[in-house]
Amino acid sequence: MKKVGGGGGGAGASVDKRRGRRSYSESSTGTPPRKKAAKKDEFQIFSEKVRSDKDLESRWAILQETRVEYFRGKDFVSFLRNHPELKDFLGSDKDLESEDIANILLRKNLIVRCDRVVKTVRPGKKKLSTWPAHLEIFSEQIFSDNDAFFAWTFVSRLPLWQHLLSFFWPVLTLAICLFPVYPHKVKLGILYFCASLLLIIFCVLLVRALVFGAFWIVLGKRVWIFPNILAEEATLNELFQFWPKKDEGEKPKLTARLFYTVVAVLVILLLRHHAPDEATRARYQKRVSNIIDDVLEWSPRQALAGMMEKQTFANETESTYNATDGGSANNQHGDDTDSGDSNITEDHETEELGNLGSTGD
Repeated sequence: MKKVGGGGGGAGASVDKRRGRRSYSESSTGTPPRKKAAKKDEFQIFSEKVRSDKDLESRWAILQETRVEYFRGKDFVSFLRNHPELKDFLGSDKDLESEDIANILLRKNLIVRCDRVVKTVRPGKKKLSTWPAHLEIFSEQIFSDNDAFFAWTFVSRLPLWQHLLSFFWPVLTLAICLFPVYPHKVKLGILYFCASLLLIIFCVLLVRALVFGAFWIVLGKRVWIFPNILAEEATLNELFQFWPKKDEGEKPKLTARLFYTVVAVLVILLLRHHAPDEATRARYQKRVSNIIDDVLEWSPRQALAGMMEKQTFANETESTYNATDGGSANNQHGDDTDSGDSNITEDHETEELGNLGSTGD
C-alpha cells in the first residue's frame, strides 16, 4: 500500500512540474492573451438593415436645426410584418413583436420619437400633412403607430456613388475654373450642353405651370407634374416622380377660377402688345452673339498679345508726350533769347542817340 501511495504522490508531483514548466514557458514568451473581438450590437445591425431597405418609406425633415431621416410608426409595423426575415439579425430576440423591438430601439437611442411642429390644419387644407417638414422631440419616448414619427439617430453608411461624387466634385470645380484655356471646340460643346440643359429645365417648368393652370381653371384640381422637382428635401427617386399623388386640398371656388382666368388673358395680351419688333430682336441677338464670341475666342495668347499692345501704346503715348514737352520748352527758351536780344539792341540804340545829342551840343 505504501508503494502504491508513493507512486501516486510521484505522479502528482510530475504533473505539477509539467504544469509549472508550461506556465513558465507561456509567461516567458511575453505575448499577452488574445482579446475577443468586440461583438457588434444585434439591434444596431438590425437598425442598419432596416434603414437601408427601400421598402420602409421614409422622409427627411428638420429636427432642432438638423436634417434627419424619419419614418412613421404604422409603416414600421407593416414593414416588419412583410419582412420577417430581418428579425433573424436579432438572434434570441427574433420572436419579439414589432412594438417591443421599437421600444428597445428607443431605449438604445437608435431612434427617437418625434412630433410635428405644426399641429393645426393650414388654410385651404382638409387635414394635416402626411409627412411634415419640421419635427420636434416628443415628451414620452414610447412606441406608437398612431400618427407617430421616429427619426434615426445614427449616421448611415454612405453608398459608393456618394464617395465617388465627393472625390469628383473638387475636380469638377477645377475644370470649371479652367474653362477659359480650353480649346475652341471643347468650349463650343460645353456651351451647347449648358444651353440645352437650361432650355430643358425652363421647358419643364413652363409645361408644369401650364398643366397646373389648365387643370386648376377648367376642373378645379391641383395637378403638378414632377411634384418634387423644386423640393428641398427629396431623394433622387422622389425628385423625378412624374405623376402627383391625390390632391388633399379643398376645391377652389368658381369665382376665383374666373378671376385668375381673366388675369391670365390680360397678361398674355399685354406681353403680346409690348413684344419687341424684329429690329430690336436682331440688335439683342447681335449683342449676345458678340459676348459669346468674345468668351469662346479668348485664349491666353490673345490676352498676352492684348497686354503687349496696351504696353506699346502706352510707351508711344509717353514718348510723344515727352517730345511735345521738349519742343514747347525749346520754343519758350528761343522766345526768351529773342526778347533779350531785342532789349539789348534797344538799349544800344538809346545810348547812341544820347551820344549824338551830346556831340551836337
